[in-house]
Amino acid sequence: MSPRRVADDACGIAQAAAVVGDWWSLLILREVARGHVRFDRLAEELGVSRKVLSERLRTLTDHHVLERRLYQDRPARYEYVLTERGRGLVPVLVSLQDWADRWLLGDGTLTGEAPGEGAEARRVAGLVGEPVPPGLLLPGTDGSAHDPVAADGRGTVLFAYPATGVPGIPADLAGPSVPGGAGCTLESRQFRAAWPEFRDAGIAVYGMSTQSPPEQAAFARAEDLPFTLLSDDRLQLTAALRLPTFRAGQSLRVKRLILVIGPDRVVRHAVFPVTDIPAAVTESLDLARAMGRQ
Repeated sequence: MSPRRVADDACGIAQAAAVVGDWWSLLILREVARGHVRFDRLAEELGVSRKVLSERLRTLTDHHVLERRLYQDRPARYEYVLTERGRGLVPVLVSLQDWADRWLLGDGTLTGEAPGEGAEARRVAGLVGEPVPPGLLLPGTDGSAHDPVAADGRGTVLFAYPATGVPGIPADLAGPSVPGGAGCTLESRQFRAAWPEFRDAGIAVYGMSTQSPPEQAAFARAEDLPFTLLSDDRLQLTAALRLPTFRAGQSLRVKRLILVIGPDRVVRHAVFPVTDIPAAVTESLDLARAMGRQ
């Protein structure tokens, strides 16, 4: 055995690459994270041959990255879902997307903003007509876990933001020095002011970032928010919807956007990029009201 092979046996990068360091394996994990868990749907989404798909699924299940679950007896059909080991790869997928958005699809600029055209804008626009995958539960500032789509009412407005402000600390000291990466104080206050109109229209409102629940809870208390902020600190929803991100320090943060989601879990409208926060909040209210009337 060569010295290189011996070294690779103790190298985590080499060992991980042996399991998921393949074009199709990574894309299968991307699609499973998006909620496409059945064989035929995976084949359709990926445009891959059934033979190659079967081989990669076997490798991923043999390494306990995916678990095969029976959903139909006759004939036997299975779903492929992420195990705890597989969910540990979700941040890797988001990091790869973030790297490519910046260095391959962008000009290398580190920014929390986004142009109105480009890969990120096309990806967010492509969410319209797509369902939000079921089964995602995110911790909220009220101490409970929430589906990001409200179970009752006429729809949900979900606004994503990079980070909350830090109560008692000026934004220029607490926030990252990244364009567009400031806290969500203005955003939350605009939604707070419009909350009675959302409530009267039967529309739920959630805020979402990748911050931890305690950080969000402190902000929600300080701002007396009438709606819940959700923490996607494990990047489940970010990966499922392939939301645009940027890196502030060592943390991945979601760029500002607003989704208007129907009671059937289908995204009806996407507002991105968000450059004028008051106008975006008003637009989301108008879109949600119109959806509710329909």
